[in-house]
Amino acid sequence: MGVGAQLSVTDMRRAARHPVDHKVIGEHRRLGDVHLHVINLSAHGFMADGVSEIQRGERVTIRLPEVGRIEAHMIWATEDRAGFQFERIIRLEDFVRMIDAIQPNPRLRRSR
Repeated sequence: MGVGAQLSVTDMRRAARHPVDHKVIGEHRRLGDVHLHVINLSAHGFMADGVSEIQRGERVTIRLPEVGRIEAHMIWATEDRAGFQFERIIRLEDFVRMIDAIQPNPRLRRSR
């Protein structure tokens, strides 16, 4: 039997990730407002750096352009980075619009 997180959504960590430089204020039940620096996004989750007080398994709610409020839970963490899985998958049309809003310079976007 394997050891590790039991994900509610199929493990999609190999899904296409888009590099971004996006700061958000998340809502955390225990900590209140937390500042997160999102460094990549996929339709299934995001990676942030500078995450220190949130523990694996805890939830945070963030607001993203075109998507609005979405809850995510931390599935892994290292010294300075953490990976979060969204509570639902973002639809492709919404995801494309979100990336366009976050990264308006087409030269800096990953090809689709």
